Amino acid sequence: MLTNLAIKNYALIDELNVSFNTGLTIITGETGAGKSILLGGLSLILGKRADLSNVKDKSKKCIIEATFDIAKYNLKSIFKSEDLDYETQTIIRREILPSGKSRAFINDTPVNLNSLQVLGERLLDIHSQHQTLQLTNDNFQFQVIDALANNEKILINYSVVLKEFKRLKGELLELQDKKSVAIKELDYNSFLLNELEGAKLISGELETLETEYDTLNNVEEIKEKLSLSNDLMSNEDIGIISNLTELKHQFSKLSGYSNQYHSIFSRIQSSLIELDDVFSEIENLQEQLEADPNRLEQVNAKLQIINNLLQKHTVSSIEELLEIKEELNSKVFETENLDAFISKKEDEINALELKLISEAESIHSNRTAIIPKLVSQLESILATLGMANAKFNIQLVPTNSFLNNGRDELQFLFSANKGGQFNELKKSASGGELSRIMLAIKSILSKYMHLPTIMFDEIDTGVSGEISNKMATIMQQMSKSMQVFTITHLPQIAAKGDTHFKVFKEDVNNVTQTQLKQLSPNDRIVEIAQMLGGVDVSTSAIAHAKELLN
Repeated sequence: MLTNLAIKNYALIDELNVSFNTGLTIITGETGAGKSILLGGLSLILGKRADLSNVKDKSKKCIIEATFDIAKYNLKSIFKSEDLDYETQTIIRREILPSGKSRAFINDTPVNLNSLQVLGERLLDIHSQHQTLQLTNDNFQFQVIDALANNEKILINYSVVLKEFKRLKGELLELQDKKSVAIKELDYNSFLLNELEGAKLISGELETLETEYDTLNNVEEIKEKLSLSNDLMSNEDIGIISNLTELKHQFSKLSGYSNQYHSIFSRIQSSLIELDDVFSEIENLQEQLEADPNRLEQVNAKLQIINNLLQKHTVSSIEELLEIKEELNSKVFETENLDAFISKKEDEINALELKLISEAESIHSNRTAIIPKLVSQLESILATLGMANAKFNIQLVPTNSFLNNGRDELQFLFSANKGGQFNELKKSASGGELSRIMLAIKSILSKYMHLPTIMFDEIDTGVSGEISNKMATIMQQMSKSMQVFTITHLPQIAAKGDTHFKVFKEDVNNVTQTQLKQLSPNDRIVEIAQMLGGVDVSTSAIAHAKELLN
C-alpha cells in the first residue's frame, strides 16, 4: 500500500508531503485544482518518461518520492531478478534535474525505467480512461479469467515448457538447414580430410624432415668434411690430439713447481678430455653417415606433400594443418550423424509437446469451469450499477497452436440491451459502460487475488446519484482487503471514504500553488455540502452532507 507521497517542485506543487492509510481514500477538488497533477506525479513513480516542462522552477531539481508497505505483496523474487535490495518499506524516487535528465531510484539503488515499470505495476494501479481500454484486450481478459480459475501455477509451468519447446524447435530448424548445406559440402570436406589423414602428419616433423633432407642431399660433402676433421684431430705427427697430448706431458712436469703451472696443466687436461669426446662424436657421425637415395626420395616426397598442403590451406605450420584436420573431422562426423541428431531432437520436441498439451488442457478445463461464475458475478454487479440488461457471452475457442497462455482463443462478447446482438466490448460498450464493467471486474478480482493499490480517476463520470452510491459501496467493500483511492466529483461517493483529502489552489506570494490536505470531520461536512449545493453552503446541504456521512 501507498503510505506516503512527497512531491517537490512539480507543476503547480512547490512542496507536498502527505501520508495515507488503509481503506477507501477520497480525493476531491474543483476542476482544475490539480488532481491531474497528483496523477502525473504518481505516473512518474510507475516509470512514465519525465518531461522538463512539468518542473515548476527550472533552476531546481524536481523530486517525487513514494513510500510503499510491501510486506504482503510477495515481491521478493522481483527484487531478486532486478538485483534490488528488498525492504518491506520500499521507497521509489524520481528526480528531474535542471538539465532535463531524469533519474530513478528504488531503495536508493539507481534503476532504469524498465525496472521501475516492472515493480510499479505491482504496487499501484491507476484506473483511467486509457486503462479502461484494457478491457477490450484479449490478454487482459485472459488474465481476469485465469485469476478466477486459479491458473497461475499451471501457466508458469506451461510457460517454462513452452520456452524450452520453442528453443528446441529453433535448434531443429538449424539442424535441418545445416543438413541441406552440409550434404553439399560433405564430399569436398571428406576429400580434404582424407588428404590430411593420408599425409600422416606429426606435430614438429617439418623441421626434422628438412634437417634430414639437407643431410641426405649433401652426404658426399659432409663425408669429405668429416674425414678431413678426423685427420686434423688424429694425425700422429700434426694431429691436434697428438700435439695436445705432448703439451699435457710437458706441463705435467712443470705442475709441481707452482700453482700457475698446475692450473694450466688442469686446463689442458680438460681440453684434451673434451677433444677426445668431440673426436668420438665425429667418428660416430662418419659411421652413421651413408648415402641413401631411397630415403632421400621419401623425405623429399613427404616435404612436397606437406608444402602443398600448407599452400593449399594457406597456413605455415603442421600444427595448423592438424587443427584444420580436427575441424574437418568434426564437420564430417556431424554431417554423417545429422540424421541421428535430428531424430533425437524430434523425440525431445515430441515429449515436450505432450507436456504442453496436458498443461493446456488443464488451463482450458479450469477456464471453462469458472466462466459461468464470472459471467454471473459480472451481470449481478452490473445490474446494481444501472445495467440490468447487460449480458456476457464468453467462449473459449480451442486451437492447435501453442499460444503464450495456452491453446485457447477468446471471444469476450457483450450486449448492453435486452434482445441486443452480442458483439466485442470495444464495439458494443460505451465509455461509461466500460468504466462500470472495469469496476465490476476489479471488484471480483479483489476477492481472488491480492491486488495493488488502486486509484480510480473519476470513474463516476456521467453516473446518476443512486448508481454512484452503489459504485461507492463496491469500492468500500474492495477497500476492506486492499487500499483504494478514488478521485470523485460526487458527494455520494465522497461520503463513503475512510479518509478524505481535498486538492485546492492558493496564491502564495502572488504565485499559484496546488495543495493537498486531509479534511477534519467538520471540514469534510462542508466539502460534501459544497459538492451538493455549491460554494454557498445552505443549512439543508449541511444536513444532507451529515446524512450521507452517517
